[in-house]
Amino acid sequence: MPQQESRVKKSLLNARVNLIFYFLTLILSFFSRKIFLDTLGADFVGLTGTLQNLLGFLNLAELGISTAIGYVLYKPLFDHDEGKINEIISVFGYLYRWIGLIILGAGLVLACFLPLIFPNTQFEMGIIFFAYFAFLASSLIGYFANYKQTLLGADQKNYVVTAYFQTANIVKVLIQMASAYYTGSYYLWVVIELTFGIIYSIILNWKINQVYPWLRSEVRLGKQLFKKYPEVMKYTKQLFVHKIGAFTQFQMTPILTYAFVSLQTVAYYGNYTIITDKLNLLISNFLNSTGAGVGNLIAEGNRKKIHRVYWELMAIRFWIGEIIVFTTSLLLPAFISLWLGREYILSDLVLYMLLFIFFINVIRGATEQFLYGYGLFSDIWAPLIESSIFIVVAVFCGHFWGLEGILLGNIVSLISIVCIWKPYFLYSKGFRLNLISYWKNWIKYLFIMAVSFFLSKFLLGYIIDLQKIFINWCYWITYAIIIVIFNMVISFLLLWVGTQGMRDFVVRVRNK
Repeated sequence: MPQQESRVKKSLLNARVNLIFYFLTLILSFFSRKIFLDTLGADFVGLTGTLQNLLGFLNLAELGISTAIGYVLYKPLFDHDEGKINEIISVFGYLYRWIGLIILGAGLVLACFLPLIFPNTQFEMGIIFFAYFAFLASSLIGYFANYKQTLLGADQKNYVVTAYFQTANIVKVLIQMASAYYTGSYYLWVVIELTFGIIYSIILNWKINQVYPWLRSEVRLGKQLFKKYPEVMKYTKQLFVHKIGAFTQFQMTPILTYAFVSLQTVAYYGNYTIITDKLNLLISNFLNSTGAGVGNLIAEGNRKKIHRVYWELMAIRFWIGEIIVFTTSLLLPAFISLWLGREYILSDLVLYMLLFIFFINVIRGATEQFLYGYGLFSDIWAPLIESSIFIVVAVFCGHFWGLEGILLGNIVSLISIVCIWKPYFLYSKGFRLNLISYWKNWIKYLFIMAVSFFLSKFLLGYIIDLQKIFINWCYWITYAIIIVIFNMVISFLLLWVGTQGMRDFVVRVRNK
């Protein structure tokens, strides 16, 4: 029981800290986005987003080592084996140093192609190169200096990383807003970005030394220690391929949008994804804090409890996912209109496609947490197929239908692999249970959420005039509160009546 209490306590602390900083950064991000668009322009915002996505591909060289190390750390952390933890972090530091050098080399090569990637922009190549190398340097700091933070995540102490990273990020954005407003300088904005990456690294490592005074990682001994942990390379090879699927879709969507539409559309699309990404971050901050606890639970070995907790987490994800999809579908166009102007509103089809992708990504979280907890990374063909489907559909359909066609590639690939294959893999290799029980529960949850969605929309039509939310912020905030609470209550009651997972969650909250 003490171990169970520790898992719950740490998960709640992670969630609490994450949520506090989430709402602070959420408010700040909307003010900063408005100021950056008004002072620096949509093209510069689109440029920085595209550059960061290009550099994101270089981070594929990370190979999934951090996730593999996190998985390998679960057992020694459970056993409080400090010697083994020191050795594993030493191996991690050694591998990350090499990865950093590889990314540096690849980054220098990619820089040669920047004039070809951005042949017709309003910006001088000087600012493009300056921003690119600043982003590259910020990325490399993580490999050469911040590798120890993986230990905090595996030990369910990710709140430490969150507190220091988000504090530095808030201060950075405030200074960038002031610099953009008073100077409008692209160069100063980029300098501030890099400077705070360095400051964050210094503070984080100081704090890690405080939390783990016994941590003595020896990077120079990493090569010989690496041979002692062959499972790191085994899981790394598998996780590398898995990262391709996620990276391809996340990084390629803005790039394909730039290729088939325009930099301006990248910025307009970014206005929507900054909101869906923030909502996704909200869910991650609340629920991903249970990830290390899932690994710890699986290490305990109670199969019945493991499966029951899986559906408890799934119930929470269905509930939160439906609430956000419902409320966002009604509120987001008006929010964009009031925030930036009606000219920034994208089509309803784009909105619904984004929300569908968002919902699938929320639901997939529970399955992926348990796949990672079991160390089930061997289905390396799955992300390759997922990426291939996305690229083929997105390029073909994007050519004809632009942004909508690119998003269709996301949807088709997610349904094929995330919705169909991943649950089968977990049930057959992890839970070792019949998949029929999964589909019965999944269809029941989905039906309940569909009823909640349409019932809420039908009843709200009699209560409020939704067109008034476009008038001003006072109407928007008032109606947003009504819509969120109304749908939250209906969806919760339906799930509580119809599913065991939600009832288990209620019992857990009441007991804690």
